[in-house]
Amino acid sequence: MCAHISLGKWTEDEINILLATASRLDDVGEQIQYISGKFLEIPYRESTLIGGAAIDEELVVNFSGIDCFTFLDYVEALRLSSSFTVFLKKLKQIRYRTGIVSYETRNHFFTDWREFNGGSIKEITRAIGCERTRNCLKSLNLRSDGTLFLDGIPVESRSIDFIPSALIDDHVLSALNTGDYIGIYTETDGLDVSHVGIAIKHDDGVYLRHASSAASCNKVTDRLFMNYTKEKPGIVVLRPQSFHFEIFRGEI
Repeated sequence: MCAHISLGKWTEDEINILLATASRLDDVGEQIQYISGKFLEIPYRESTLIGGAAIDEELVVNFSGIDCFTFLDYVEALRLSSSFTVFLKKLKQIRYRTGIVSYETRNHFFTDWREFNGGSIKEITRAIGCERTRNCLKSLNLRSDGTLFLDGIPVESRSIDFIPSALIDDHVLSALNTGDYIGIYTETDGLDVSHVGIAIKHDDGVYLRHASSAASCNKVTDRLFMNYTKEKPGIVVLRPQSFHFEIFRGEI
């Protein structure tokens, strides 16, 4: 299997130092805040992954330009890793079902993380939204006109919990943890979310840390959570779980 690796502003040794520093933080949220903070100001870039219905999938690491979903891929894999070598293994497990690198096994949808994450992530949307939570049954990958968003990927019926943005209040904000992974729910048929980011709590409020494609930004940035979500349909919340580092043995 080929791997395409661009570390951007870092060297492999610098990433190992970053991981060692993060590992000394006891709280999962602190680890994610620290790691994701290193990506602030990195340019937004879409379509960095290699693979398709007629193109062989290859493992891509591109820290010089990221979209909203690869941003979360990298942060989650890094926080589970004790070294760059382990990171490459973890990235396969996070990005692909069962760790098999192929277009068919790639986690194309945010809620795929809920289904295929090996226990590192747990959905908590209903737990924090309580009676505010709504539910929708979606046929993922199936457009309203009957065509597919992604050729070669089967349609999957999935129940989606979300908290409508109009019902996000102080209770919901206080129930969020720094490091929670946030999906912006979409009403579009065939999709679960339209965008993803990370909840970050500061003294002056809750922020969404995300890779923004907006022309006025076009980079990884923090934006006040309520300002970003107020005109969106709602949110889906996944929470990273604690883990124990493993010692890597074997081939990537």
